[in-house]
Amino acid sequence: MIKEKELKVSSLILFLLLIGMSSALFAQGLKADGKRIIDQNGTNIILRGMGLGGWMIQEGYMLETSSFANTQSKIKAKIEDLIGPLNTEAFYDAWLANHCTKKDIDSLAVWGFNSIRVPLHYNLFTLPIEKESVVSKNTWLSKGFTITDSLIKWCSEKKIYVILDLHGAPGGQGHDAAISDYDAAKPSLWESEANKQKTIALWGRLAERYANEPWVGGYDLINETNWNFTPGENPNGLVEASNTPLRQLYIDITNAIRKVDKKHIIFIEGNGWGNNYKGLFPLWDDNLVISFHKYWNYNDQNAIEPYLKVRNEYNVPIWLGESGENSNQWFTDAIQLVENNNIGWAWWPLKKINSIVGPLTIKKTDGYQALLSYWQNGGVKPSVESAKAALMQQVENLKIENCLFHKDVIDAMFRQVKDSATKPFALLKVPGIVAATDYDMGKNGKAYFDTDIATYHVNTGKHTSWNRGYAYRNDGVDIEKTDDVNPKSKGYNIGWTVDGEWMQYTLEVGLSANYDVAIRYAASISGSKIRLQVNGINVSNIVELPLTGTKQSWNDIVINNIKLLKGTQRLRLIFEKGGANIGFMQFSISKVN
Repeated sequence: MIKEKELKVSSLILFLLLIGMSSALFAQGLKADGKRIIDQNGTNIILRGMGLGGWMIQEGYMLETSSFANTQSKIKAKIEDLIGPLNTEAFYDAWLANHCTKKDIDSLAVWGFNSIRVPLHYNLFTLPIEKESVVSKNTWLSKGFTITDSLIKWCSEKKIYVILDLHGAPGGQGHDAAISDYDAAKPSLWESEANKQKTIALWGRLAERYANEPWVGGYDLINETNWNFTPGENPNGLVEASNTPLRQLYIDITNAIRKVDKKHIIFIEGNGWGNNYKGLFPLWDDNLVISFHKYWNYNDQNAIEPYLKVRNEYNVPIWLGESGENSNQWFTDAIQLVENNNIGWAWWPLKKINSIVGPLTIKKTDGYQALLSYWQNGGVKPSVESAKAALMQQVENLKIENCLFHKDVIDAMFRQVKDSATKPFALLKVPGIVAATDYDMGKNGKAYFDTDIATYHVNTGKHTSWNRGYAYRNDGVDIEKTDDVNPKSKGYNIGWTVDGEWMQYTLEVGLSANYDVAIRYAASISGSKIRLQVNGINVSNIVELPLTGTKQSWNDIVINNIKLLKGTQRLRLIFEKGGANIGFMQFSISKVN
C-alpha cells in the first residue's frame, strides 16, 4: 500500500510538473482578455504585423497576370502550357523556397514588426476532394506543414507571433476568385459538405501540431468570405443578414480546434470581404478576436466606429487583420488611427512584382515581361528552354537580397506614426549632385507638399493616383523613370508638378560659400516657375523654366550665388507654377564668393 501511495504521489507530482512546464513554455502566448489582446503575463499587446501575401497562394495582381490569369490555378495552367508539368513543379518549389526565407523574417524583426499573418493555400496541406481516392478521406501532404514549421521556428527566434490564415479554403470561399483560388466550375466551400469537412479537419490538424507553440499568435479561420448565401443578393455577401452557414462552420472548426488546443486565439472574419458580421453573434468561445479589413477609405474615427461598437457591445478584442495597398501618408494615418484605439494591425503585402506600395519590390525581368506580353497578346510561343529560364530568373528575384527595399514605407509605418519630424532619405553632400527624388522622408506638409497624397475611393467613388509614375517611392510626390541620358541622372525624375507643390532636402554642406545650382529640368509647356528656400528663407528669386520641347527633353538652368552655411541645411524646391519635370540639382561653388 505504501508503494502504491508513493506511486500515486509521484504520478501527481509528475503531472503537475508537466502542467507547469506547459504553462512556462506558453508564457508568451496570446489570449483575449475582455477588449484586449494580452500575453500570458497580462501585458497588453498591439500586434504590428505584415501579411506574407503571394507566397503560399498567388493572386494575379501580384504577378501582373490578372487580366488573363487571376487565380493561382489559372496562372499555373499558363505556366504549365509553356514548360510542362515537371518544370512547373520545379518552378513552384523554387517559388516557395525563395519568396519567404529566414532573411525576410530577420528583416521584419529589425524593421519593427512583432507579428506576421501567413496566408495558407489548403492544397499545400491536403488533396482537393476530387483527387481523394476515398470519399471523405483526408490525405495529408507534408509540404505545407514543413514550410510552416520552418516559418514558426524563424519567427520564434525573433519573438514574432505567427497568425495562420486560411486564405484559400477547400473549394474556395468567395466569388472574388483570386483571393481563394476559387474555380467556379467546381463546388465551392459553401456548396460542398466534403469541402467543409476537409476545412474542419485541416484546422484540427494544424491546431494539434501547433497547440504548444507560444509564438503562434492564433488561427484566422477563413479569410475574406465573399459569398451570397441568399439567392439573388449581392454576390459578395455585403448585405447578407444572417450568414448562418458561415457561423455554423466557424463553430464546427472551433470545436475541432478546442479538442486539441484550448490555448490559442481564434480570429473571426465576417462575410463581404471580412466586415459583414450580421448573424455571427453571440460568440461561442471565450478566446475569440474579431478581425476587420480596411482599404482605400478615410482614416477618421468614423471609419472604425462599426468595429469599436462590436468591441464594446460584445466585450471582445478587435484586430485590423488586413490593410495597405495605398500611399505612405495613408499608412501613417491608418496606423495612428488604430493604435490610438488600442487595435493591432497586419499590413498587406510584404512584396509584389514591380510595385512600390510595400516594403519590398520584386524586380521584373525582361524575360518575364516577354512572357506576360505573350500571354496577353499572343504571338510566337516561347520555347520551353527560354520560358523556363525566364520564369526561374524571376523566381530568383523573389529573394529579399534581390528585391528593392523601400525604407520610406517602413519609415511611414513606424517612425512617422509617433514622430512628425522629417528625416533624410539619403546623404546629400554639397558641393555635389542632389537627385530630385531624394527629398526627405516625412508627412505631406513636412517633407513635401503634394495635392494628391492617397486614394480614398471607397468614400469618394474616384480612384486617385498619389504617385502617378508609380516608381521609386510611395509618397504623394509623382515620380517616373526618366529618359534623360545625362550620366548624372539617377534614373528617375519628378513629374506631374502642380502650383504650390514642393520637396524638402536635408543638405550636408561641406563649406560655407555661395553656390551655383544647376537645375536639370524638362518642360513641355512654357510658364513653369520655381523658387529655392533654405531653412524657411527665400534664397532665390522666382525663376521661369523655358520650354524644352517635351516632358523628356532635358536642359539645365543655373541659379547663381545661393548662400549656404557649413553644416546641415534644409532646402525646399518650390513650384510657384507647375508643369515642369525635375531630374536633379548640381551644387557647385560659385566663381565669385
